[in-house]
Amino acid sequence: MNPHEEEILGRTYDSRLARRLLSYLKPYRAVAALSVLLTLAVSALQLTGPYLTKLAIDRYILAKNLSGLNLVAGLYLLALLVQFALSYVQNYSMNWIGQRIMSDMRLQIYRHLQQLEVAFFDRNPVGRLMTRITSDVDVLNDLFTSGVITIFGDVFTLAGIVIVIFIMNARLALVTFSVIPALFIATLIFKVRVRASYRRVRTAIARINAFLQENITGMAVTQLFVQEKRKFAQFDERNEEHRAANHQSIFYYSVFYPLSELIGAGAIALIVWYGGNEILAGALTLGSLVAFIQYSERFYKPISDLGEKFNILQGAMASSERIFKLLDTPARVIEPENPAQLPVVRGQIEFRNVSFHYKEDEPVLRNVSFSVSAGEKIAIVGATGAGKSTIINLLNRFYDVTEGSILIDGVDVRRLPLGRLRRSIGIVLQDVFLFSGTVEENISLHDPTINHERIERAARIVNADRVIQKFPERYQRRLNERGSAISAGERQLLAFARCLAYDPTILVLDEATSSIDTETELLIRDGLEKLMQGRTAIIIAHRLSTIQNCDRIIVLHKGEIKEAGSHQQLLAARGIYYKLYQLQYKEQLAPTGTNGESGG
Repeated sequence: MNPHEEEILGRTYDSRLARRLLSYLKPYRAVAALSVLLTLAVSALQLTGPYLTKLAIDRYILAKNLSGLNLVAGLYLLALLVQFALSYVQNYSMNWIGQRIMSDMRLQIYRHLQQLEVAFFDRNPVGRLMTRITSDVDVLNDLFTSGVITIFGDVFTLAGIVIVIFIMNARLALVTFSVIPALFIATLIFKVRVRASYRRVRTAIARINAFLQENITGMAVTQLFVQEKRKFAQFDERNEEHRAANHQSIFYYSVFYPLSELIGAGAIALIVWYGGNEILAGALTLGSLVAFIQYSERFYKPISDLGEKFNILQGAMASSERIFKLLDTPARVIEPENPAQLPVVRGQIEFRNVSFHYKEDEPVLRNVSFSVSAGEKIAIVGATGAGKSTIINLLNRFYDVTEGSILIDGVDVRRLPLGRLRRSIGIVLQDVFLFSGTVEENISLHDPTINHERIERAARIVNADRVIQKFPERYQRRLNERGSAISAGERQLLAFARCLAYDPTILVLDEATSSIDTETELLIRDGLEKLMQGRTAIIIAHRLSTIQNCDRIIVLHKGEIKEAGSHQQLLAARGIYYKLYQLQYKEQLAPTGTNGESGG
């Protein structure tokens, strides 16, 4: 599936989705009930206006009774004022409910996203997920503020008008409703057309969001390879698709609403023609005719608004289907039902016959077994794609093993609480992620247990303080998104300080020095030696100069462990590690360099 494409929309109305959406009203059912009552009251007051007009004309205007006319006018004004007050409270309460539900739903979606495994984000572009939590939730707000509650008022108003005008004059009522079949046909055609148009609009906006997220994030690459024109053309294509879809939707609305008004006007013309003849025949009063015209206007307005209501319903069904599909996505990495208690983590690690694949029939690790003693420092090396980073992902339970098990202090990581497991492992990745905020906030990540003294100590140990002291604001220096205003080496030094501030038992360095220049690497070597004292450390690196002092080096090749031993032992074995070493240090090696001691 193209990551920039949107899912196909389902049915226009799905009772299962509707019931699930209405469940979000439960915490606010008292306010919702009040809104329904107020809506019914406002609808009832709307019925009084035409009837008061009938009374004013038939009883007082034609009879030239000024006192009675003043009374009816006063009642009409009072009804309008009460209607205004009730409408204000009703609108406020509905929008209050809508905002509360939006807030609840966004929190629910974000909480669920936090629980999903890394593999989910590999499959789903960030732009699409942003659409779920922003645009789709906004669409549901329209349903709760303009759809669910107001439909009660529309139904009550229509029913009340039907009853009143049939009581007043059944034959004229039938004449009034004679145009309903034409309006029904127009609405049906509109519904079919606008559904397809709405699908195009939603698909187009999702494609725009996904494209923008990906290309704004990768803007440096676009500029580096001078791809601005091509990317602009691609965005222009998506933008044009969205514009055309909206224009099509505007066309249908531009036809439907005037057509609805025309049909309503036709009903009024019939009322005037038939009612006028009835007045001339003495079978109908002038007040009744005027009331019929006013009731007809009130009757056809909610019917003509059905197009907008349908659009809201269509959008709500489509958005809810996508949101609930996301919420129903099960987390594959879950908390254990009966977690093991591990008060103190010593740092002993064992991989026992571990196999893993991201895709079926494409194994990344094959029957990998090794152990790391508490406090031991090991390195894992191998060619790109050998499975080095996968080992770290499995240790942190970003993914679960396909076969075998991973144990910490003899306990399977799947039996440990995720928070306890990941708090015990400090990891520094090759691509350091820094948040918008101060240097201090990026080191502590707003953890209240990490005070300023602890932050300074961590920065001092890994020599990050030498970088921080250069900033005029020092620890209060504000960083841009992803730390774009500082160098890659400076970002990685801050990442080392962050890792140490959390004081983990196990340290993982995944290509952590690959982007650091030689001078910066010398700065952190001393800090890393202090950092790793008394801790279990796993170092993944292409640069063999950073791992020669490790207690043990494990060589991965195509997902399997091929060699293991110290630096000197592996060189003496003249296997894969020896070849990797020769490739990196051939200029430093003697022509017959077989022992690998030069350049160590």
